[in-house]
Amino acid sequence: METRITAPLLPRDGEKSTEEKLMDLLSNPFAQQVAQDSIVIAILTALGITLAIFAIFLILRPFNTIVYAPRLRHADEKHKPPPLGKGLFAWVHPVFKTNEFDYVDKIGMDATVFLRIARMCRNMFAVLAIVGCAIIIPINVTESQKFAKKGDFKLQAIIMMTPQNLFGEILWAFIAVAYVFDFIVCGFLWWNYRGVHRLRRKYLESPEYQNSLHSRTLMITDVPRSLRSDQGLVEIADSLRTTPEVPRPSIGRNVKDIPDLFEQHEAAVIELEQVLSKYLKNPNSLPAERPLCKPSKKDPEYTDKKQKVDAIDYLTARIQRLEDQIKAARDTVDKRDAMSYGFASYETIESAHTVAYASRRKHPKGSTINLAPRPNDVIWKNLPLDPKKRRWNKFINNLWITLLTVLYFIPNVLIAVFLAKLDNIAQFWPTFKDEMSRNPRTWALVQGILAPALTSLFYYFLPIIFRRLSIQAGDLTKTSRERHVIHQLYGFFVFNNLFVFSLFGAVFSFIATAVNESKSGGKPFMQIVDEVHPFTQIVISLCSISSFWVTWLVQRNLGAAVDLSQIVNLAWGSFSRKFLNPTPRELIKRTAPPPFDYASYYNYFLFYSTVALCFASLQPITLAVTAVYFTLDASMKKYLLLYVFCTKTESGGLYWRVIFNRFLVGAFLSNVITALLVGARGNGDHVPWAMLFSMVPLPLLLLGFKIYCKRTFDDSMKFYTKGEITKGSEAPAPIDKESRRRDRVAVRFGHPALYQKLTVPMVHEKSRHLLSEVYRGRLDGDLGATAGFSDVYTMKRMSKENPGKAAGATGPFEFVSDNNMDFENFKDRPEFSDEHGGDGSVYGHVSRPGTPASMVGSERGRSTSRDSERTFADETPGVTYPAGYHHTPSNLREYSPSPDRGLGRMPSNQSNPYQLRDESALLHGAAPMGSQTPNQTYTPYSSDQQGGTDYFKRI
Repeated sequence: METRITAPLLPRDGEKSTEEKLMDLLSNPFAQQVAQDSIVIAILTALGITLAIFAIFLILRPFNTIVYAPRLRHADEKHKPPPLGKGLFAWVHPVFKTNEFDYVDKIGMDATVFLRIARMCRNMFAVLAIVGCAIIIPINVTESQKFAKKGDFKLQAIIMMTPQNLFGEILWAFIAVAYVFDFIVCGFLWWNYRGVHRLRRKYLESPEYQNSLHSRTLMITDVPRSLRSDQGLVEIADSLRTTPEVPRPSIGRNVKDIPDLFEQHEAAVIELEQVLSKYLKNPNSLPAERPLCKPSKKDPEYTDKKQKVDAIDYLTARIQRLEDQIKAARDTVDKRDAMSYGFASYETIESAHTVAYASRRKHPKGSTINLAPRPNDVIWKNLPLDPKKRRWNKFINNLWITLLTVLYFIPNVLIAVFLAKLDNIAQFWPTFKDEMSRNPRTWALVQGILAPALTSLFYYFLPIIFRRLSIQAGDLTKTSRERHVIHQLYGFFVFNNLFVFSLFGAVFSFIATAVNESKSGGKPFMQIVDEVHPFTQIVISLCSISSFWVTWLVQRNLGAAVDLSQIVNLAWGSFSRKFLNPTPRELIKRTAPPPFDYASYYNYFLFYSTVALCFASLQPITLAVTAVYFTLDASMKKYLLLYVFCTKTESGGLYWRVIFNRFLVGAFLSNVITALLVGARGNGDHVPWAMLFSMVPLPLLLLGFKIYCKRTFDDSMKFYTKGEITKGSEAPAPIDKESRRRDRVAVRFGHPALYQKLTVPMVHEKSRHLLSEVYRGRLDGDLGATAGFSDVYTMKRMSKENPGKAAGATGPFEFVSDNNMDFENFKDRPEFSDEHGGDGSVYGHVSRPGTPASMVGSERGRSTSRDSERTFADETPGVTYPAGYHHTPSNLREYSPSPDRGLGRMPSNQSNPYQLRDESALLHGAAPMGSQTPNQTYTPYSSDQQGGTDYFKRI
């Protein structure tokens, strides 16, 4: 038998191997072949769709104020925007005729600064477009025509407008334009820095800021263990010797696991609401089987976590257990040790800001002093972190962000090569090729949806990822977290969506050529560089892809129009009502003004601006397209911020410096691109050192401009006054302690875990009569502590609506009818308003529940909403102290944060026992203060007095 020798199959002549095919695909995965006609079609298509979406907005706006004017429905008189008519263009006059200083009162400083930045971008790029198109385009076209005549070939107009075919001394014009561009950018930044500074000073002098507690309060962190007391905070503040006033201190308390219990309780309530909403969707026809769920991993009562239990019974019991644990933990909070942070409040703003200014770049007694943010702006769990731990967390956070930013190009390339072009997968997978040939339309639809959907999904979660990483890094406030998110998003987008996208093909080709040359001929690396001319290849690649960025920027107008039309909110609301089972809480929140995502919108502004600045010298049309985008978006965002969106956490305009710095970065990158162009084409095969040296002053000018603005504006923007520092002077005697006692700094800046009310599950009113069947727990919520041991236990609670008849079972639930399922009925409740820009400013005064401020008057506390039907217990006379501050006397607290004496009775407590556990004062053993003003005089105990369980001594 003849022996047959087999050899591996070799590719046929002209047929590439698998490795070669893969290298060709990876050589330029983001290649965008945009023809000249395609650009015109893209521009016309984008403008047409934008006009169509705008027409939809004009038609729908007058008939849907819930979506298109929620702020007009809910804001109080001071913050309510101008009224709107029913006409198609009735919104134009109130939007464009509102003064900038009126914006501060209507929508807040953050929104006002955002609109100013949008107008700055509009005006800046309009001027840049005029200058760039008037100078660069004629030069490029003229020189390109000369080049084409020499070579006897034709060039497309879109290529002729680029410097791809320019050489020699003509590039001095691009250096001159780079200087002009930098001066224009810096001029607009300086002008608006002055404008923001003026707004900021107006804000600091406004009655709202002057009357706020946080404006005259200091946040002191990194307090040494020996000074962790109220008196220790006073010593730290007084060590600076800057003011004669003595602050009202409040050291932080160790709340340990209470915040985690709160999160678990909130999650259990939301889950129970979702279960009930789905189970009771049709009250007349309940499902045959009750809903089941897996027990929580944190529940020690269940050893087998894989078993499924009755969801309604389990979640109700879990909520009650968590509630009891929170109550028990609160009762012992004053017995625990003090923390390394605290707050010190002064009588005047001048004193607080003087101390804060004097403590800049200093650490008195090892601590750190800053102006206190708003209480709802604090990230409480990061305050106890010591500096060493915070630095380590910041290092790890930066490491993760760097890895995510740098390594994302790998999945980005794979998506661009294979998911965006499924034919490339078919080249390597014959089975998939056969499937595509059988169902071409189906796979064409998948190809059109899959890649954009995955990319959009990633970009949706990217800000969330960065926020969580910033919290892990130790950010102390939500405002600083958002500023860091802007910085991180900008770096991610510029690296991956600009440089990697634009330069990957040129860089990959150079690397592949260098590897092949070194393997075949063994040439030195520098020789390969001289032969390949990598900088020339990069310039050609940038000029070629510039047409894509023109079409991409044109399509950004669609995003601005979609924002204005609120199509996504309308579509999602209709879809969820018909096909999902939204809970009453979710339906209520949908009628509230949605929070404005400053981090994402600022990132878009910065990224579009950076793209335009980088390609300004390569394709000046990008400047004109960007100017058109900002012209449209600046107008649209005016309407959205006036009538639709709200600011969740007001920073007072502190985002400006981040935006200012990023614009300088964009100008610097533009100079780098120009220098790259000059270096590659300025002097043939030789480096044009004279041209490059002439551009050296540009980054130095940008740096000097930044330092000038910082020294001129920053301190007066941050501090109301710098004060006069007098060293060696002794502080006089403290001012009246009784007046400082009314500041309630210990409560206003106390950890929310000490007073925050527990969320009550909401159920639709139509399901009230079914709870006796669905809920197997005790439903008669207003029975006293003797229930089960007396005849009262067998009695039925009587109905208030139908006297003489038994009332339906309520249980630990809150019932909401369809007519009352509106944010208007809940905006005075922090559980709703805190997520939608409440903070006691937009919707009127919303005080923290359970604090003395909520007990002083009848209107400022958490009022009973008109939406829910609850029963009420008899009013309790007197004033009850808030939880966690008066259960046990502490030698660490000098003054009581209780309200003024004799201010009357508390608002009525509700009878529901589920509600009593979270709304009543947590001090059950102490007697309340009398409802009448006593004749005796009270003086506070000093920190070294002993004996007694009260904070006041009667004399």
